[in-house]
Amino acid sequence: MPPGRRSALQDLVTGGDERIAWAERQMPVLRAISERFAAERPLAGLRIAACLHITAETANLVRALRAGGAELALCAANPLSTQEDVAAALGATLGVEVYAIRGEDRAAYARNLETLVAGAPGVLVDDGAELIVTAHAAGAAQGVLGATEETTTGLVRLRAMAAEGELRCPVLAANEMLTERLFNDRYGTGQSALDGILRATNLLFAGRSVVVIGYGAAGRGIAARAKGAGAVVTVCEVDPVRALEARMEGYAVLDSLTAAARGEVFIAVTGAPNVLRREHFERMADGAVLANAGHFDVEISLDDLLALAVAPPRAVLPLVDEYELAGGRRLHLVAKGRVVNLAAAAGHPAAVMDMSFSAQALAVAYLVRSAGTLTAGVHAAPHSLDEEVARLKLASLGVQIDTLSEEQTRYLHSFR
Repeated sequence: MPPGRRSALQDLVTGGDERIAWAERQMPVLRAISERFAAERPLAGLRIAACLHITAETANLVRALRAGGAELALCAANPLSTQEDVAAALGATLGVEVYAIRGEDRAAYARNLETLVAGAPGVLVDDGAELIVTAHAAGAAQGVLGATEETTTGLVRLRAMAAEGELRCPVLAANEMLTERLFNDRYGTGQSALDGILRATNLLFAGRSVVVIGYGAAGRGIAARAKGAGAVVTVCEVDPVRALEARMEGYAVLDSLTAAARGEVFIAVTGAPNVLRREHFERMADGAVLANAGHFDVEISLDDLLALAVAPPRAVLPLVDEYELAGGRRLHLVAKGRVVNLAAAAGHPAAVMDMSFSAQALAVAYLVRSAGTLTAGVHAAPHSLDEEVARLKLASLGVQIDTLSEEQTRYLHSFR
């Protein structure tokens, strides 16, 4: 390698090491689990294939799994989320096989998934179910002990596979663990989605009309953070219970077509395709900003945007494309409709991912302990894993809680 390239690579690795170390300081729970794994080696001899967002926080999960004795191969869950300095450090410092380049095309993305599956992993750690689906397509799923899935979107796909008798391995629904969903989605996505939009656009949220489409755990967080920033928030939902909850929280609740004519910033977070499409774009005001906080770039119909545009889209800011429509109206798409908190920002804060990735690490160890006892299908993770993560997090915060007395325990478990 020429000296100039070697120096540039070393600078990249050094920057990645520093970024990983900075995140590690905010992740005391994962650090404690890593120390325990290093002593107990519960993953010795295990090969793990992981399809995750390659960030400094993910690198600390990788370190914990490596401490437990596992070998790892890693690819990106989203081509625009890869932090290249972190990817370089993972390979050079931690000895992890990394197959990811920021901005890689779909063909390269698919090849990387296939490479991971070809390595005969014992456990799959997935974010969007792409790795698990690829393993099934290659006929390799029956050879794994199990898998974990990090996203709501991925679990929808996997449960559909299970319903059709196509799922060939046990999958732990990591996304539905309380320490994952309550904190990752509500506090992580809530903050980081707005962070991505603000970094990309530098908009003032105070007084601005913001439409949040989807009021699941992530939508609740985004709505709350937008409201806290002074925005006038409208929620769109298809679930009547969630819609009622949003109304009781003080948000305006409208159908999406009505909201399209009133909003200035639209944030889709449903996991469903084409929740913002032609009929919405036709009603939006000049200058409306469109962002996606869902895992896949399907929520905003790019085909409809292109069909309505009277000229090719142009980049008006590094992460904002402008689509000019008939009559001179302009709509602005952030990060090409990809998941905005990673494509336009740094993802969830490390303190949130501390709990999420701690839950993931414990879930992997549980899969290994349960080898041969779990049937093919989607399984809930034991609540004891959530309790362990929560106890460690509280301890790191210096928080003490009460315990039940023997009398209280007997009373609460008695029918007399």
